[in-house]
Amino acid sequence: MAQEIWERIRANPKFQKLVSKRNNYSIVMSILMIIAYYGYILLVAFDKSFLATKMGSGMVMSIGIPMGVGVILFTIILTWIYVRRANTEFDADAEEIIKEATK
Repeated sequence: MAQEIWERIRANPKFQKLVSKRNNYSIVMSILMIIAYYGYILLVAFDKSFLATKMGSGMVMSIGIPMGVGVILFTIILTWIYVRRANTEFDADAEEIIKEATK
């Protein structure tokens, strides 16, 4: 019985569309994260002088600190965006597909 339901789900064009949409979205989000993380790491490795630049005259903090915090905040925001879409759009689509398969 469960195998039959799974086969109906896999054959459903809505399921294939959901998988494609979710995979494309995940790839875009992953690329954004890779750019943020590796971009910062590459700056640390190859342009230390830029990261060591002081924020302004008489300031103690270098530009690298807020950039590092920015990477962390970017991660949190990107995760929130992904979870929000997954919990609304993707879950609703999956629920509809399962209902159709169990009829």
